[in-house]
Amino acid sequence: MLALVVAHLLVSFVLPGLAGRHTRIAFGVAALPPAAALAWVLSHSGAVLSGAGPVEVVNWAGTLGLGFAFRLDSLALVMTLLVSGIGALVLLYAGWYFERGSDEARRSAPLLLAFAGVMLGLVLADDLLTLYVFWELTTICSFLLVGQSGLTRESRRSSLQALLVTALGGLVMLLGFIVLGEAGGSYRISELAANPPTGAPLSVAAGLILIGALTKSAQLPFHNWLPAAMVAPTPISTYLHAASMVKAGVFLIARLTPVLTGVAFLPAVTAVFGIATMIVAGWRALRENDLKLLLAYGTVSQLGFMTVLAGSDSYTGALAVATMLLAHGTFKATLFLATGMVDHQAGTRDIRELSGLAGRLPWVTTVSVVAAMSMAGLPPMVGFVAKETAFEAFLGGGADAAVEIGLILGSMLTVAYSARMLWGAFAVKPGVRRNEVEPTPAALWTPAAVTALGSLALGVGYPLTDALTSGYAERIAGHGEYHLGLWHGFNPPLAFSALTLLGGLVLFAFNTRLNSKRELLPVGLSAQRGYERVMGTLERVAVGVTGRIQVGSLPTYLAVILLTVLVVPGAVLLLRDTPVENLRWWDRALQLPLALVILIAAAGVTRTRKRMTAVMLVGVVGYGIGGMFVLGGGPDLALTQFLVETLTLVAFVLVLRRLPARFTETESSRGVRVPKVLLSVGGGAFVGFASLIFSSARDNASEVSVQYLENAEEGTSATNVVNAIIVDFRAFDTVGEISVLAVTATGVASLVLTARSSRRRRHARSRRDIAATAPGTSSGERGSEGS
Repeated sequence: MLALVVAHLLVSFVLPGLAGRHTRIAFGVAALPPAAALAWVLSHSGAVLSGAGPVEVVNWAGTLGLGFAFRLDSLALVMTLLVSGIGALVLLYAGWYFERGSDEARRSAPLLLAFAGVMLGLVLADDLLTLYVFWELTTICSFLLVGQSGLTRESRRSSLQALLVTALGGLVMLLGFIVLGEAGGSYRISELAANPPTGAPLSVAAGLILIGALTKSAQLPFHNWLPAAMVAPTPISTYLHAASMVKAGVFLIARLTPVLTGVAFLPAVTAVFGIATMIVAGWRALRENDLKLLLAYGTVSQLGFMTVLAGSDSYTGALAVATMLLAHGTFKATLFLATGMVDHQAGTRDIRELSGLAGRLPWVTTVSVVAAMSMAGLPPMVGFVAKETAFEAFLGGGADAAVEIGLILGSMLTVAYSARMLWGAFAVKPGVRRNEVEPTPAALWTPAAVTALGSLALGVGYPLTDALTSGYAERIAGHGEYHLGLWHGFNPPLAFSALTLLGGLVLFAFNTRLNSKRELLPVGLSAQRGYERVMGTLERVAVGVTGRIQVGSLPTYLAVILLTVLVVPGAVLLLRDTPVENLRWWDRALQLPLALVILIAAAGVTRTRKRMTAVMLVGVVGYGIGGMFVLGGGPDLALTQFLVETLTLVAFVLVLRRLPARFTETESSRGVRVPKVLLSVGGGAFVGFASLIFSSARDNASEVSVQYLENAEEGTSATNVVNAIIVDFRAFDTVGEISVLAVTATGVASLVLTARSSRRRRHARSRRDIAATAPGTSSGERGSEGS
């Protein structure tokens, strides 16, 4: 599985040059790794459905327990069908969508393929840290794909907004992963699911993880980044914001539901945020005139629907969320691809400027109708099957009844904006000139036809869909009696489906009037304005802090660093109750006079008024510390200390000889001596006590330390383990450090020689100028001298 992920990344490296010359061939090559991943997953589908999917663990730091762990189970199988299957289709579509040799093609081909690879790694990950690595890689790829070349202000702003919202949510989620892993004693998701932790740490971890999931899947109040990201080209919007990345948050909740079974607030939180997002975003979709924005808000609404289902720990709820993942991926990918074709052929996505495209683009219209039927939940589409299952999951009283009502209202809005999308893109509108467009090439509408056919096939072939999704549901809640189907008799879910269809069509019929009335309402809360105000406040705070801290004063910088050390780790040190054990005042009598010399020299530095004297006293302190190393049995450390101290002393002398002999003090500097003294004493006390506590807190030698001690003399013929580690065990690291020092020394020497050469040339020109202008010098002499 790791090989499949790496293959995506390796192929992406060769695509930029190929895309510049042969765009369609480049995107065709880019579609091969996702297609190979899809074929490999399908070949293992039988084992996955029987509960014996493949598992792969690649250790890269085994001693620390770090490695890449992958597992193909039923949920990963469902997501891989979307990530790899739709990914391959989108890449083929992009080859005909982008202009040949364009900058967008050269940039998008490798980035889309790399994104497909990291998304594949995310859905297959069976380790929390592995999942987090791929999670943030998808964020980076999204930032680069949405921003494109960054030539426009809108693309830069949108990509930065997506990066900040999702990356900050990911950092909070990482903290939750750490709490969860430490509480459960393992970072393997399968092990945590088999033996989930309990108690307060689990609740804290769940809250932190939910923040990351809600930001990634664009839930209220973090939803505004997804519509803003619609500035990206349509193939990118299709793949990232319809088929794969935005589902990562829903996938994460579904993946960790077996681990978080002991969290009582999980179903309530996902229901509240999900229903609120579903209704608010669906209502907003009814007022959008840009087809991509309409679909974007529809995506946010559907993600809210899936969030509600993902938090449910029932068998039917788990079955519904897995089916909805398949349904949403197929119908929303189709509609985005169709929107791209409309924009590509008509030159606009504004529904106020589109008219009569149904007759001009019959194939595009057909696939769009099929996909919109699935989105609206009409039979025999898979969207209908998923929605019926969702209604079945929340039949009951109390909280379930409230959730059911919320899903019905949200589904009404879904039907309304589905009808609005079809009417806006393809209907004949009175007073709007019909668009004259060329027929769509088959290569453009074929990928959309495949995904639309998937919406139909997964609905008609519901036994196959049930087999794909029931494995995940059984893992959540054991075996259940409910099965997917197109007909379960006359029951409440069927009545709810009819109610949502009727209510949605009524909303669509009166949408124009509603929009005119909506303009009269006062402007309510806006997530986008909230984001902009937060960012503006952060910028003002940053400017204020920078203006007060970055003042060009070295003492100020040192004071800020020391103060930070005292406040952050110093506070933690005070709160710890680690005792100081085995405290010895000295080991050898010579350490006492040497320590006295060091203290006297250090105190003298603070009292001297001459720069050179201060440097010499600092040197005494350094040489005294080297003497301590000698008495402690570390002659190698002492030699290093003496060399560093000598070089530092020479450098100081060379620099200070060009400065005034005495320190210059102003009246203001004399008045702040007390804070400086307190800060310096506090810093020294912190370092001293920290050294004592850390030394006392040492445990027995670790496994790595024992191996070094056992192999040092035999493997390296060295009795000094430190030297053996530096010279032999870490030889490559040491060679790298030496190389860096050599390069630095070469650069410094080059600068010095360049400065000397420039100075000599200036002196030579000055002498020639003086000689040339001296009185009594003939022109012949000046010419001779100049030659």
